[in-house]
Amino acid sequence: MRSDYAAARQSRFRRRRTGIMGLGSGADYHYRSEADYLRIIEYARDMERNDAVIGHMLTTAVTNTIQDGLMPDPKTGNTDADQLLLSLFSEWASDQIACSLDGVKTFSDLQELVMRSMLLDGDIFAIPTDTGAIELVESHRCRTPSNTQRNVVHGVLLNERRQRLEYWFTRDDIDTMMPLGKVADVVAYPAYDGQGWPNVFHVFNAKRASQTRGVSALAPIFDVAGMFEDIQFAKLVQQQVVSCFAIIRQLDVTASNQANPRLGEQEEDSYVDGARKLIEQIAPGMEIVGNPGEQIEGFSPQIPNPGAMEHFRLMLTLLGINLGLPLVMLTMDASETNFSGWRGAVDQARMGFRRNQRWFIDHFLRPVYRWKVRQWTDPATGDKRLVKLAAQLEAENLDIYAHTWTAPKWPYIQPLQDAQADAMRVEKRQTSPRRQLAERGMDIDEIRAELLEDNYWLIHDAIEKRDLLLAKYPGETIDWHELLYVPNVMDQTVGLPSSPNTVDTDSMKQDAGSSNDA
Repeated sequence: MRSDYAAARQSRFRRRRTGIMGLGSGADYHYRSEADYLRIIEYARDMERNDAVIGHMLTTAVTNTIQDGLMPDPKTGNTDADQLLLSLFSEWASDQIACSLDGVKTFSDLQELVMRSMLLDGDIFAIPTDTGAIELVESHRCRTPSNTQRNVVHGVLLNERRQRLEYWFTRDDIDTMMPLGKVADVVAYPAYDGQGWPNVFHVFNAKRASQTRGVSALAPIFDVAGMFEDIQFAKLVQQQVVSCFAIIRQLDVTASNQANPRLGEQEEDSYVDGARKLIEQIAPGMEIVGNPGEQIEGFSPQIPNPGAMEHFRLMLTLLGINLGLPLVMLTMDASETNFSGWRGAVDQARMGFRRNQRWFIDHFLRPVYRWKVRQWTDPATGDKRLVKLAAQLEAENLDIYAHTWTAPKWPYIQPLQDAQADAMRVEKRQTSPRRQLAERGMDIDEIRAELLEDNYWLIHDAIEKRDLLLAKYPGETIDWHELLYVPNVMDQTVGLPSSPNTVDTDSMKQDAGSSNDA
């Protein structure tokens, strides 16, 4: 009779939660009121504007995810096409006028804004335009007119299978609290074009399969963040009061001077019952005179009290973990732990940042890249060189859209140990050189080309210098290796063939050691 879940039964020890449907409900049900949904967005934005911690939290999360920006790596199978695609994309991404519709943002700027808005507001919309620029539309502009009877969830028109058909945006940035009564007041953008490509890049992180719009990542911590700011403000005011100094005089009832002097600015509050209350401001250096028979004692409490800092750290931890930030990253202070604890916390945070990078690539960066490739390969308006190469790739059954994204990595926490671990993984065949370099945000083709180029000029100059010496001393026999040692320590790391001119590294170390001793 009692072999059921205790979680299904009410208990006086359990918090009473509202909005729970006994028959189940989809994710959209919980933000069904558009006014409440918009209020969540505006509340989160106010916290970012005015709270001391929230804005920094978002900046830290975005900075660790985006860093200097992500760039594509074309993999069409044709070297000329890959180089041309990368050149076109790099030029477009750095051109503010070509990249953003307002003409003031590079692609790196757009990446930061999209990621930040997704965390803060819950979602954001990027609209690719015919001009080749991207228009960003903030979440509060995607709304549902009150006179429609269609299946629209906060501006997103769905069919019976929950597939997106249209996005409805207000014509201008109207007041978020004004009612939107007519369908004519919105502009409908088809979700996909005739070929099935997306017309609107809706960037949001869904937590449930039935979720149509995104919800602010700050929603679970509204109360904690608000109370943290209140407590912090109260402690600051308390510190100011305690920091005041005053002269306190105690007068006997027989004293002649019984009048209380004015201590500072005075305000008078009136109550609904007609009563009045005089409020007198405090200031450093004031003089307090007691009333007849009144004994006044000063106080100097400990600010902050012993448990305050522990409580502050707990609240900051609760705030930070909702964005994947451990306390050491949120406060940028590792004094509360040792090196191992700091590194463990940072490693766990980076796992979340890598997940965010993969998600960001799939939901925003890859659709943008494919859209730009379609524009550049358009026979009418595209780049003629790429149009020709696209036809060649199609004839060879190669994909013009094939590419990867090189996500930025983080610097070594312990450079020597981490570098040795990377080298050992390659040496023991636990990973490939290409994959290992990609993990560190580097491209093996670029590394190989740079190494070959650097060694080319080193050997070239060494041979020229050898020839100068031979011309001056014709009877001598001089090899260019005597002027230059080209190290091959990177051979295993980048997959280069070992140099045939190997040297005895052990003897070199011994010679170097004797030279140091000398």
